[in-house]
Amino acid sequence: MIDSTRYPRLSRIDSPAELRRFDENELRAVADELRAYLIESAGKSGGHFGANLGVVELTTALHYLYDTPEDRIVWDVGHQAYPHKILTGRRDRIHTVKQKDGVAPFPKREESEYDTFGVGHSSTSISAALGMAIANARAGNDRRVVAVIGDGSMTAGMVYEALNHAGGMDEDPNILVILNDNRMSISEAVGGLTRMLGRMTGSRTLNAIREGGKKLLGDKDGQPARFVKRWEEHWKGMFVPSTLFEEMGFHYTGPIDGHDMDALVGTLKTLQGLKGPQLLHVITTKGKGYERAEADQIGYHAVSPFDPELGMVSKPGAVKKPTYTDVFSDWLCDMAAADPKLLAITPAMREGSGLVRFSKEYPERYFDVAIAEQHAVTLAAGMACEGAKPVVAIYSTFLQRAYDQLVHDVAIQDLDVLFAIDRGGVVGPDGATHAGNLDLSFLRCVPNMVVMAASNEAECRSMLSTGYRHEGPAAVRYPRGSGTGVAAGNNLDTIPLGKAEVKRHGSRIALLAFGALVPAAEKVGEELGYSVINMRFIKPLDRELILELARTHDGFVTLEDNVVAGGAGSGVAELLAAEGIVMPILHLGLPDAFQHHASREDLLSEAGLDVDGIRAAVLRRFPAAGEAKLAGNA
Repeated sequence: MIDSTRYPRLSRIDSPAELRRFDENELRAVADELRAYLIESAGKSGGHFGANLGVVELTTALHYLYDTPEDRIVWDVGHQAYPHKILTGRRDRIHTVKQKDGVAPFPKREESEYDTFGVGHSSTSISAALGMAIANARAGNDRRVVAVIGDGSMTAGMVYEALNHAGGMDEDPNILVILNDNRMSISEAVGGLTRMLGRMTGSRTLNAIREGGKKLLGDKDGQPARFVKRWEEHWKGMFVPSTLFEEMGFHYTGPIDGHDMDALVGTLKTLQGLKGPQLLHVITTKGKGYERAEADQIGYHAVSPFDPELGMVSKPGAVKKPTYTDVFSDWLCDMAAADPKLLAITPAMREGSGLVRFSKEYPERYFDVAIAEQHAVTLAAGMACEGAKPVVAIYSTFLQRAYDQLVHDVAIQDLDVLFAIDRGGVVGPDGATHAGNLDLSFLRCVPNMVVMAASNEAECRSMLSTGYRHEGPAAVRYPRGSGTGVAAGNNLDTIPLGKAEVKRHGSRIALLAFGALVPAAEKVGEELGYSVINMRFIKPLDRELILELARTHDGFVTLEDNVVAGGAGSGVAELLAAEGIVMPILHLGLPDAFQHHASREDLLSEAGLDVDGIRAAVLRRFPAAGEAKLAGNA
């Protein structure tokens, strides 16, 4: 429970209705308590940190002035919504964020009526808010809709599709877009838009003149109003270097200081009285109010539990086990040294995807395209057309956003692009929006693709080299975190295309495991005396080996860290069916459901994909074979 002596105001806020009972002059104190409580809570639980500290004042002002949940606030990106959750009834549970059965790390409609739109990916808020505004207008209600977009999300193309639609409608939608501009994504924000926003300055005088002119001139479609509108845009261009938002049909206000409560409240009150699409540009500081986070905005983007008095410190004597991301990072730099044609692309995930070292050692060959996954993939296609060797480093969940480009721009043209897919399979604490549970299914059905899944660190490195040397599109998929501890080495060796590896020769049942489930399959195979195959390739499958195993075994078990529907196991079944082979086959994989947030280990256990779950499922399906072996071991 919250300490009411330390947080005398926040402890009385169980919902925005309680917040609205405070005098306006107390909002600054409420925000100070909210920020201190957020720092304390994040120290206990970890989670996204810097972006949340930056929106404390904005969140407080919005819930104070708007009648939430009747009025709609759509958050984008979702990792800036912790203060929102604290003010909307989840204050005493915020320390459970990302934990099993705890508070979700992003807005989630099932969790609260205040979470108006679920979000984990970015740049969706304006489209969703516009849809809400249109539906509300058709229903005849005057519910207000606000989209809060920030932390680099303004760089995605979907944002401009939504702005273009909203600003060009015959009947102006009543929607407020708040651009929370902290000049950051996870790392520094990049691109022309970022530079443009950095040059913008506000003009209160201009806004006052324009609003007075609207009342004086009347009909916005009349000739005098159109003339003044054109004159205003040219005049404003002398003071504000870009009129992008104005040209798209939005009334632009700002920029204003997002930590100045009086300015925020005053400006929002003014905008509440305006009709049509509005855009408020707010300047904030990522990590505001916690000195270490302000000084290291990248490092404190997301944190593990820590002592706020000390900050994040390494534990004495702790030895960091290399992750799959580390393996990719080292491989990328080594391959770049060997081949000057290699170019690396990331959609705003330099740190997460392991490109920090490469960006420093090969800056002229490093391309951060901001939050623009579609552009990243087609950019790679264009590079490949001219003989370069692009590597797209991307999370599985974010590759979903560029699926059309993967199909149309890369695969159809059979272009030489390597996809290094991090966070494949169960990811865990970030929940369903960040899970990589679908990629084997949506990749293996694409013609011309080679698809691999790594079972350990050394194999991951070899697969990356194999995919890179392959002439055509290829994908290497690896999980979050560290592997089995197999040293990756420093070679650039390849493995035979489409060839599996027999890990154990057994009898009766063959366990055909893909990627991260190979170690668990080995343990079960050893216990039950079964054959164990590290399949390595989802596409092409090792047809020769599968047919040989079908001749010598009574049944198959396929295992994958992917949904069963359409996954790697389905490919095995399809191969057998095409050959007219009928035999018992058990498919083990992830359920046909979106998994909640919990640790990777918990989610694998719930899906029956740990050693105990696999053993139990196999014995249920093939009881005689297992019982005979277990009896022999007794």
